[in-house]
Amino acid sequence: MARIAPLSGFPEWLPDGRVVEQHVLDTLRRTFELHGFAGIETRAVEPLEQLLRKGETSKEVYVLRRLQAEPEEAERGSEKQLGLHFDLTVPFARYVLENAGRLAFPFKRYQIQKVWRGERPQDGRFREFVQADVDVVGAGELPYHYEVELPLVMAQALGSLAEIGLPPVRVLVNNRKVAEGFYRGVGLDDVEGVLRQVDKLDKIGPDAVAQLLVDEQGATPEQAEACLELAAISGSDLAVIDRVRELATSYGAVTELLETGLAELAALVEAAAERAPGVVVADLKIARGLDYYTGSVYETVLVGHEQLGSICSGGRYDTLASDGKNTYPGVGLSIGVSRLVSRLLSAGLVRATRGVPTAVLVAVVTEEDRAASDAVATALRARGIPADVAPRAAKFGKQIQFADRRGIPFVWFPGVVGDDGVRGADQVKDIRSGDQVDADATTWAPPAEDLWPRVVPAGE
Repeated sequence: MARIAPLSGFPEWLPDGRVVEQHVLDTLRRTFELHGFAGIETRAVEPLEQLLRKGETSKEVYVLRRLQAEPEEAERGSEKQLGLHFDLTVPFARYVLENAGRLAFPFKRYQIQKVWRGERPQDGRFREFVQADVDVVGAGELPYHYEVELPLVMAQALGSLAEIGLPPVRVLVNNRKVAEGFYRGVGLDDVEGVLRQVDKLDKIGPDAVAQLLVDEQGATPEQAEACLELAAISGSDLAVIDRVRELATSYGAVTELLETGLAELAALVEAAAERAPGVVVADLKIARGLDYYTGSVYETVLVGHEQLGSICSGGRYDTLASDGKNTYPGVGLSIGVSRLVSRLLSAGLVRATRGVPTAVLVAVVTEEDRAASDAVATALRARGIPADVAPRAAKFGKQIQFADRRGIPFVWFPGVVGDDGVRGADQVKDIRSGDQVDADATTWAPPAEDLWPRVVPAGE
């Protein structure tokens, strides 16, 4: 029989890895809920025209159709096609429009689902992956302080994973108004085009970006150099604001829009320096390639693992959710959970204490006595202790080996009925230390750290 090859870009974790993923998801969910975000879930598909209307390229969207479609379905044309969502922001915008009359604004939501993106698989990049989003949307307006709150919420969520060995995170922030105000100030009107080129800096380097700005955006060498000088500015305190203003002044590029953006960026940097020192850094090269961002933009990297790229990104969007009469501006961030888990596992940063939930394996003395073992497991489960029963009445040594291979820490031995017809005391064995004691299924409990699988740094 031919060996089944894995399908590139579609990660599947082993049980130990799934424990790590669930821990990450539970930590994110708990942090989001602590900050008042309500959980929702949207459908996996959206109309193709909706998915493509805000700048995503069609080659990255998986189209959904039946293998044997009816002729009349095929004649409807591509505008009626459905596609798997490539992120959770576009579906969320549609969700807000459909349910606006039943939502209380500002509406704070988190959403954890799989998404699909047809890009070339590589380290940390997948075609199917879990994404966790957190957003706030308002009706008509959304105060700027939410642009400050969101990256700090995300920093706290990721910071909570430090206890399992996640490296420190750094949230890089910029403001589209700063970039647009500066670009227009130096005479470049194709702002979206310039942003798309600047967004490639980490991938292709400044020289290549400068050439693209000249060749594709019609910039002069001096204008391209100005864009690169702006992108080179970064810092975690208000000095970064002064450096941008000095640069703009030197090029005669101080505009009202630039000043508005700098004021907003300064508010974010100042609040972050107080609430999360060293975590949030203003980085003027952060552009975000999608067209719908209008204010603050964010990218998050793991310190020491920057080559992995951004594990969390997002920004402010003002017109993504609009029905022509009403507009619902929002701000949000998305974590690529699968990318994060992939790095934690491949770099050997974390491990699960075991891959199965079972804390106790109840041994079976003989098949005739299996009912007694089942009764013990039932009593343990009733008290919240995850228990399983051995698959067969083998020698106890083999049943212990069965538990050991699965990482189950305890084996329970039901008491044996003696010649006098009386059942002896049950015993439980910690197969790691060898300690074995009498036990009662109605009162005994494992140590708290052994009750459920835990995720710990790899060295523990």
